[in-house]
Formats: sequence, C-alpha cells, structure tokens
Amino acid sequence: MTWSGNWPDMAVLTPAQERQHLQLLALAGFASMASMRICDPMLVVLSDEFQVSTGDASAVVSTYAVVYGLSQLLYGPMGDRFGKLRVVSLAVLACAVISAITALSNSLAMLVIMRGLMGAAAAGVIPLAMAWVGDRVPYERRQETLAKIMSATVLGMMGGLWFGGFAADTLGWRAAFVVLSALFALAAVLLIRLLRVRTSPVSTRDAPGFWTSFRTTASLLAMARVRWVLGVTAAEGALVFGAMAFMPTHLHQHYGLSVMAAGSVMMLYGVGGLLYSQMARHWLAWLGERGLARAGAGLVVAGLLGLAWGTATWMGLLACLLAGLGFYMLHNTLQVQATQMAPAARGTAVTLFASSLFFGQSMGVLLMAKSVDMDWLAYAFSAAALGVVVLGRVVYRLVGKH
Repeated sequence: MTWSGNWPDMAVLTPAQERQHLQLLALAGFASMASMRICDPMLVVLSDEFQVSTGDASAVVSTYAVVYGLSQLLYGPMGDRFGKLRVVSLAVLACAVISAITALSNSLAMLVIMRGLMGAAAAGVIPLAMAWVGDRVPYERRQETLAKIMSATVLGMMGGLWFGGFAADTLGWRAAFVVLSALFALAAVLLIRLLRVRTSPVSTRDAPGFWTSFRTTASLLAMARVRWVLGVTAAEGALVFGAMAFMPTHLHQHYGLSVMAAGSVMMLYGVGGLLYSQMARHWLAWLGERGLARAGAGLVVAGLLGLAWGTATWMGLLACLLAGLGFYMLHNTLQVQATQMAPAARGTAVTLFASSLFFGQSMGVLLMAKSVDMDWLAYAFSAAALGVVVLGRVVYRLVGKH
C-alpha cells in the first residue's frame, strides 16, 4: 500500500470530500469512545468473575486512562510529522487487533494489560481528529464542527455503556470486545481506502522531526495560558470523568438496578451530550462561551448531587441527563480553547489537551476506587460536585481572557 505524495491533511478537498472525511473520523471516534466506556458497567461482573473487589476491578478503567494520557505525548508529534489522518487510520487498525485479543483474557492481570494497550492505540483517534478539524475549519465555525464530531463520540459512549452492561448480563463480557473489534476493523478499512492511492509514498522531508516536536511541546508548556488550559482540563477529567466511571456501580448499588439497566440509564448521560451537540450553535448564541462554561458547571453539580443523594430511580435518571448536558457544555468550551492554544502546532497542542484530560481521569478513578470499597461513593460524588463549582469559576475567567 502506498500513499499520496501530498500531505493527506493539507490537500485541497471539495465540500463532499471533506464531509466524507468527517464522517469517517466520526465513525472512528464512535468506536474509540465506545472502547473507553465499555468497561464501566462491567466492574461488578468483573469483580465477581475474578474474585476481587470492585475497586480492584476498576484497574481496567484507570490503566486505560493512564496509558491513553501518556500516549498523547507521542501522537501529537506523529500527527504533525506523518499526517493526522494516516496516524488515525493505523491507530484504529491496531484497536481492532487489540480488542480481539482482549476477548481472550483469562485473568484480571491480562485484561488490565490489554486495556492498557487499547488505551495506547485509541489515544491516536479522537485528539488527532480534533486537531484535523482545527487545521481545516475557521475558528468561528469550529465549535459547531467539533460538536458534530462530538455527537459521534457521545453516541459511542452511549453505545459502549449500554452494550457493555448488556453483554455482561447476557452474552458474557467477552462478546463486547468481539463486537468492538469488528467495529474498529470496519472503520480502519474505510479510512485506509480513503487515503490509499497509486502513487509514491509521502515524503516527510519538510515535516518537523521528533526532536523539533518535543521542543515544541516544551515551548508550549512554557506558555502560561497553555498551562492554565491543561491544568483546568486535568481537573475536569479528575472530577467528572473520575466520577463517571463509577456512576453505573452507584446506580446498581444505591438504586438497585441490574448491571444492564445501570448501563442503560447511563445512556442518559450521553443523551445530555446529544442535546448539547445538536443545538451547539443555539447554545452558543444564547449563552456565549463564558455562559456555556458557567451553565455547564452548574448542571454537572446538580447532576452529581442528585445522583449521590436521590431517593427514587427517576432522580437518578434526571441526574445522569443533567450531568451529561452540563459536562459537554463545559468540555466543548475547553476543547475550542485547546484548538486555539497554538495553531502552528495544533496536533501537539490538542494531544497535550487530551493527555491532561486522561491523566486527570486516571487520578479521579484511583481516588474514587478507594471510596467504592468503603461504600462512600455518595460522599465522593459530593466532593467532586464541590470541585466542579470551583472549576466552573476558573473556566469562566479563563475564557473571558481569550
């Protein structure tokens, strides 16, 4: 297989070709987000099968997040050097292979290792897709376009949460990874076909070298605004994503829902995201960027507290919906800031953003894991809500200085 002599990311595309690229990136993002969240509703089942505590079983989530975050430090320079779409296509192909092997895991240790490898491969999908949009779409249309990509990732999250719970309850948790492998394989074939041509391989002579890319990373980290955005993003990951990993467990333990039902209820978190992404232009017009950050933080706080202390199932449902809507309002605002931190090195900047998010998530999961084994999840969710109050004020001020 050979590749075009022009940079795949920078070649001139017709509107129809650009739509096709976005559709395939959306499919890859769907699969990537499904793989990220597919283990959340399985934790109780995995703890029973491997005879460990739920907190110990959560290593399948935290390991994925840690490796995902670390891998961003490589994918940013790789995307800038070799072309973002090419790197995405190869990452998706690796995900298909790794997911198939994950289904064969016969111990928790092997499952954790495979989830780490999956995190390493999946790390090259969504952040580089965002960076590609940043290269292609003017700032004034970027939030709306990113919201469209977000729609696919939200659907992937919903699908992963539901199918993870469904498979664990009915087909067996291994079936979830077999289906996931087939989905990644489809996305990989379509992406590679899109990029495949009958010309000589692409030249990287004018692309930045890896040493140059790492120096660029150091230069970015020397910028105060970049450090602010990355720090706030890490806090968001710890407070919101860390809590989200244990929401199905809390729905199962506190509200008495089955594993499959808890995963299904968590789909409402994704519905909240869809409500935002499908109306992103209107939300932005009504509230502005700063208003989105403030309203989003408020809804997340309401959702976390409602989930923690609700006494009826409908309260848990409403809490998941509010938390999802609020998170995507807040997160999309930070995404746009990330794409504009360093336009000349957008691939590196956006993958640093993703790295911070998932480092934060891994720390949040580790802290939450302590609380779940002590039956303190409600208190942990309340503490996270208090943190989001502070986070919302910081983001409000950060966006105001843009």
